[in-house]
Amino acid sequence: MPDARVVVTTDLLLEGRHFRRDWSSGYEVGRKAAAQNLSDVAAMGARPTALFLGLGLPADTDVAWVEDLADGMRDECHIVGASVAGGDIAQCDLVVLGVTALGDLGGRAAITRAGARPGDVVAVTGRLGWAAAGLALLEAGHRESSEPDLARAMDEVIGAHRRPAPPYSCGPEAAALGATAMLDVSDGLIQDIGHIAAASGVGVEIDPAAFEVPGPVGVAGRFLGVDPLDWMLTGGDDHALAAVFPVGIGLPAHWTVIGEVIEGAGVQVDGRVYDRSGWNHFQGKL
Repeated sequence: MPDARVVVTTDLLLEGRHFRRDWSSGYEVGRKAAAQNLSDVAAMGARPTALFLGLGLPADTDVAWVEDLADGMRDECHIVGASVAGGDIAQCDLVVLGVTALGDLGGRAAITRAGARPGDVVAVTGRLGWAAAGLALLEAGHRESSEPDLARAMDEVIGAHRRPAPPYSCGPEAAALGATAMLDVSDGLIQDIGHIAAASGVGVEIDPAAFEVPGPVGVAGRFLGVDPLDWMLTGGDDHALAAVFPVGIGLPAHWTVIGEVIEGAGVQVDGRVYDRSGWNHFQGKL
C-alpha cells in the first residue's frame, strides 16, 4: 500500500447457513464468497486488492467442486482487479469458508459507519430484494415454471441469491463525492442502516415511496403472496451499498435517495418502527 493505509474485512460462509450445495454449484459459492468480502472493502471507499481463504472441507468432497470454487473466486476477483493471495485448508464436517479481504484507500481516509449527521440524506445503489426473493422461492420448492414471465423472474432472482452483483465501483465513487458514512447491505437494509444510526448517534427516516420494485422481484412477490417491499427493506445477500451524503450533493442517477438522517435513534419507515429489520445470526429474522 503506497501510503501504508489499508482496509481489511473478514467474513464466514457456512454450509447450510449461507449456502446449500444442492442449490448452488461450487463456482457460484466461490463467486458469492468473494463478492460479499470485496463489497465490504468497496463500502469503505477502497479498491479491493487481495483475498485470503481459510477453507474447511469434508474428506469426501469432490475435487472438481473445489476447483469450481477456486474458479468462482478467481473470476469475481478479476472484476475488481484483485487476486486470491493465499490461505489455509483443513478437514471439517461441513464446508466452511473464512475469507479475509484487503483494500487500498488510494490516499483517502476510510469511510466508516460513524459519520452521519442530522440533515444528511441516505441513498442506495445496487440491487435490493432480489436475493431474498430467490431464497424464498428456493425455500418454497419453486425453481421453474411453465409460465414464461414467471420462469424468467425465477431465473433472475434465484440467480441473484446464488451469485450477487455488488456495485463495486460505487464505493470509491461515494467516497469521492463526500459520503459521510457507508456500508454494504448484507443482512437487510433497515438493520444495516441501523448500524450507521447507532455508530453515528442519530436516527434515520426511510421513505417507502422512494423504492421502485424491480420487475422480477414484483413477479416473485405476486406468485408467493409476499409484499416485495418487505424483501427490499429486510432481505440480505444482494450487497447493495447504502451511503449517507451531505444535503445538496448532486448524486449520479444510479444512486437513489431513500431517506434522511434525523435527531434521535434507530430507523423508522414512514414514521414508524418496521415490523422486521433483517437477519441476526443468533436470533434469526428480526
